[in-house]
Amino acid sequence: MKPKIRILGIVNLTDDSYYAPSRAASGEAFLSHVRQLVEEGADLVDIGACSTRPGSRPVGAEEEWKRLEPALKALRSEFPDLPVSIDTYWSPVVARVYDCIGPFTVNDISAGAMDPSMLPLVGGLGLPYIAMHMRGTPETMQSLTDYPEGVTAAVLRYFEGFASRAEEAGIRDWILDPGFGFAKTVEQNWTLLEELDRLQAPGKPILVGISRKSMIYKRFGITPEESLPATQVAHYMALERGATYLRVHDVAEARRTVDIYSIR
Repeated sequence: MKPKIRILGIVNLTDDSYYAPSRAASGEAFLSHVRQLVEEGADLVDIGACSTRPGSRPVGAEEEWKRLEPALKALRSEFPDLPVSIDTYWSPVVARVYDCIGPFTVNDISAGAMDPSMLPLVGGLGLPYIAMHMRGTPETMQSLTDYPEGVTAAVLRYFEGFASRAEEAGIRDWILDPGFGFAKTVEQNWTLLEELDRLQAPGKPILVGISRKSMIYKRFGITPEESLPATQVAHYMALERGATYLRVHDVAEARRTVDIYSIR
């Protein structure tokens, strides 16, 4: 039997994320976006309060929380039981979110590297954790794309090391995110996708976040807005190679892709 595929619907509480329709900074716009994602079949809503696209700068934990707090309170008033993941690499943000809404999934692009307090906090709270592969920071990562051993081998070695750090921190429930678009060239992203099944070795669920990303639109000389069809083809490739989580902008289309994959 194939594993259940879960879809994370993206909501950005920002004004500078690379795909404009995912931005929902104001209260009613945020709730309207969440309603749409839920109606289309999202299993979780992934909320980010700071863009992490290449070249972006951090806004800091205080600004992230300033954006998150009213959104989370509004979310829980309408969707008290909706599973949530929060896209942050700040442990103070995790602590405040937990105090506000209780258990949730932490989605950390740095796998704890950008805040040494993150892994102990997540382990202590017993939260599910998405660990992503990245080098440097969003400002510097695209200058750090040299992988002499090959990109897939480097990512696999990275997660073998992370498994030990997670164990030490008491994190048992974690998901592997290869980090498409983070410290990788367009060609390396496609190599990583083609070889995704190799990342099943650590024995953890694999999350793929490739929705409308530059690996797609730069390859074909199109815009993020024109990238939906190619995104779904890439999603299908990811499912064939072992992905069990898809982080997406377009939940309805991703759900159809999952349904087609599941009938095989």
